[in-house]
Amino acid sequence: MNSRSILNRLLLAITGLVLLGGGLLIFTAGIDFYRLLHVDPPAGWPLTTHNDVLLSNADRIRWSDQGWWWWPAVIAALILATALALLWLLTQLRRHRPGSVHLGGAPPPDGVELRGSALSNAVADEARALPGVARASAHMTGRPAHPRLDVALTLTEHGAPAPALQALCHGPVAQARDCTGLTDLPTRARFGVAKHKARRVE
Repeated sequence: MNSRSILNRLLLAITGLVLLGGGLLIFTAGIDFYRLLHVDPPAGWPLTTHNDVLLSNADRIRWSDQGWWWWPAVIAALILATALALLWLLTQLRRHRPGSVHLGGAPPPDGVELRGSALSNAVADEARALPGVARASAHMTGRPAHPRLDVALTLTEHGAPAPALQALCHGPVAQARDCTGLTDLPTRARFGVAKHKARRVE
């Protein structure tokens, strides 16, 4: 898992917890939860009955008396939060895998391109045929003119990372570079081991 995924999940978790807490607070007030169970809410706890409001007249007057800068600061903070949320959304919608790869590393005059998924599937199919490899997957990342190749290999019980990596570099990766004309195709390989039953030694 990369740092981008970790950040996204952390932000989504925090946002979800905040929304869940607010929703539960409003829900308990709407059904008059504390009165139904005959319990006393914590001191200063907001929204304890269905007649409560989020911001009373006294609260509005108190915050309005803070000075002329208070409401502009609140509006500026809300605008900043909205802008950050929109930026985050646009970042998530942006394509992180090239739809096509420019053959030769730069857009040729006749516009010949190779779909990134086709190249990924070809590399994955060849990688699965390597000795000691049980499963394989490949994905193209980066930009069309400067793509990168991510390969994930799941080794068999008797597979070893070093021979598999050497076979991958001299086989599928080298063929991908030759076919596309990309002399510089950065490749990242991740290894895993297939689950297997422990063998009894006698």
